[in-house]
Amino acid sequence: SQLAFLGQVVTRAGIHLPGSINYAGDSFDSYPNGVAALIGPDSIPTAGLVQLVAFIGLLEIGFMKDVPGTGNEFVGDFRNGYIDFGWDDFDEETKLQKRAIELNNGRAAMMGILGLMVHEEIVPLGYDPDLPIIGHLV
Repeated sequence: SQLAFLGQVVTRAGIHLPGSINYAGDSFDSYPNGVAALIGPDSIPTAGLVQLVAFIGLLEIGFMKDVPGTGNEFVGDFRNGYIDFGWDDFDEETKLQKRAIELNNGRAAMMGILGLMVHEEIVPLGYDPDLPIIGHLV
């Protein structure tokens, strides 16, 4: 949800990857933002969506999992014994505080992406919200 919210904000600000998304020469910014990129007349082709889902599935099955016996400290600790970034240097109280902060950030991002999705779907009903960071959705 954190990446989803960030992706919404960044693409609606007009920042897109450079180059072409396919061999036909379609650029990344030629596709709409948000839910319209997944469903609708100008959405990403089905083959592209299948590739996205397959890549996410590969990450979930192959890499984003707890490996027993590698020193994972808690559920969701995907370091698996080889990524540290200084985590092992913190005391237990600091680790607990940082995990709580990350959980709260994740919850805030879930509410943020849900709010953006709801606003995107109510625009056809005649309501055009002026959001603080990204402005109008249409």
